[in-house]
Amino acid sequence: MALIAFGINHNTAPVEVREKVAFSTDSQLEALRALKEELGSQESVILSTCNRTEIYADLDISQQQLGQWLASFHQLDKDAIENTSYWFSEERAIRHLMRVASGLDSMVLGEPQILGQVKQAYTSARHSGMISSGFERLFQQTFSVAKKVRSDTDIGANAVSVAFAAVQLAKHIFSSLSKVNVLLIGAGETIELVARHLYEQNVRSIRVANRTLSRASDMAEPLGADVITLAQIPDHLHEADIIISSTASQLPILGKGVVERALKKRRHQPMFLVDLAVPRDVESEVAELDDAYLYTVDDLQQIVQENRASRQSAAAKAETLIEQGVAEFLTWHDTQASIDLVRAYREQNEALKLKLQQRAIKQLQEGKAAEAVVTELANKLTNSLIHAPTKAIKHAAAQKDDSTLALLREALGLGSDK
Repeated sequence: MALIAFGINHNTAPVEVREKVAFSTDSQLEALRALKEELGSQESVILSTCNRTEIYADLDISQQQLGQWLASFHQLDKDAIENTSYWFSEERAIRHLMRVASGLDSMVLGEPQILGQVKQAYTSARHSGMISSGFERLFQQTFSVAKKVRSDTDIGANAVSVAFAAVQLAKHIFSSLSKVNVLLIGAGETIELVARHLYEQNVRSIRVANRTLSRASDMAEPLGADVITLAQIPDHLHEADIIISSTASQLPILGKGVVERALKKRRHQPMFLVDLAVPRDVESEVAELDDAYLYTVDDLQQIVQENRASRQSAAAKAETLIEQGVAEFLTWHDTQASIDLVRAYREQNEALKLKLQQRAIKQLQEGKAAEAVVTELANKLTNSLIHAPTKAIKHAAAQKDDSTLALLREALGLGSDK
């Protein structure tokens, strides 16, 4: 298995680049097919979140080639990919995947969402027929390690995520969140987590806007929140003090004009907007408006760093668990090679046995003496079985390769030569 991990994340590229290489659900499936048809990958998984786009594949190609393919798929300049991407292979790729799934490579150290996102990426690839025995074992091992990291360390204590960081930022700006009006745009896992954190901060005036009201209602009902459609946002935007958005839309949900009109209705009472989506839900020009305070996922770095500092000791223990997981997978992988070798050796000798057996049966049926048939069978079988080992012994002796001779002696059960 020529395992590689190729990607772009929050450490290597700004949101302006990341949003251009993000995959929607449909484009992700299309890309998985293209990896197989165009590059010959038999196993691959594409992970696309607000902070990273990563390709895990069984491919024997260069970083530059895969970067060119990704740029071509998204119709981008290849230099934008080449200058912001990273590449790992074999053991380093395994370690990177396990660190990602365990939250050690996240913007907010130890955030729990990423494991679910990795599982979803794996499930999508599996349904697309891009998971075989190698990746099946790799990802199951990864999920096991991530679960162990979560349960055996304090990396998940006071669970944090980008959603949590957004609420913390709002809490810093508003002295109290209990009296603010909040508009949440989207109804996915990130917004659901935001809503939960807001509720824990005693926010009781929450409105959820989503493309489908049924999904929004399922999330809003336990919180006592109102629901509206995306089309109704312009009519209610002026009522919101805090707007937090995270959808899978490929186009902005809030434009500068809509926000500007809302501010006029608010008589320029400030609005706090957090855009957690990639691609972005809020046009960057909104930040130019007076009284509109717009933050993207990249602007949460200060809170992220505070969380990171408090979790370093837990991260050190998590790294140890990951190293154990990497070693276990590599042991399994190496064992597969020996299993294949043993299987081939058995099949070869089984074929030889069958050939000689059929020959002996035919001779007996033709009336040849049984003793002669058995003697010939034994001689031919013995000569065939010792041919390869004898050849190897002679070659090692000619090369004066004592270590190989000792290994052959032990493997053939010949005991000590002393």
